[in-house]
Amino acid sequence: MTTPNIRIAKSQDFLHILPKMANRHGLIAGATGTGKTVTLQTLAESFSDLGIPVFMADVKGDLSGMSQVGGGNAKVDARVQQLGMTDYAPKSSPVVFWDVYGVKGHPVRTTVAEMGPLLLARMLNLNDVQAGVLNAIFKIADDQGWLLLDLKDLRAMSQYAAENSAKFQTEYGNISS
Repeated sequence: MTTPNIRIAKSQDFLHILPKMANRHGLIAGATGTGKTVTLQTLAESFSDLGIPVFMADVKGDLSGMSQVGGGNAKVDARVQQLGMTDYAPKSSPVVFWDVYGVKGHPVRTTVAEMGPLLLARMLNLNDVQAGVLNAIFKIADDQGWLLLDLKDLRAMSQYAAENSAKFQTEYGNISS
């Protein structure tokens, strides 16, 4: 049985990347119009063909076309011919569009605890003092074995920490509301 591989270029022979080694490198960089999106799309399609899931952030929506069967693109046809790819056929790829707002795609779900105090402090643009208090709140909740699942939990934990700040001061530092 042959080892599955992904074509990445052609010289006299095809150049391949072994999928099991593909996670060793992951930077696709270049100026506007140099083929970064096409390269990413091609790699993602190839991984998908091998049953390997791919996560891609696509703010502009350039990669959304992967969900549709392609065809009729002269540049693609010329490249396929240039590479001598006799087994090429346009097809769609399985995709899931994640949506932070949960309106136009699969909603992104996470808990406050999974975000952690550092990311949450950055998202909320907290100053150093506020971030320190947030860290203490997370530590207290963790030490108590309490879960911080949503903002209601965080609000309740913040109130609890503020009401009991004298009790926590020695171990966690000053906690002000």
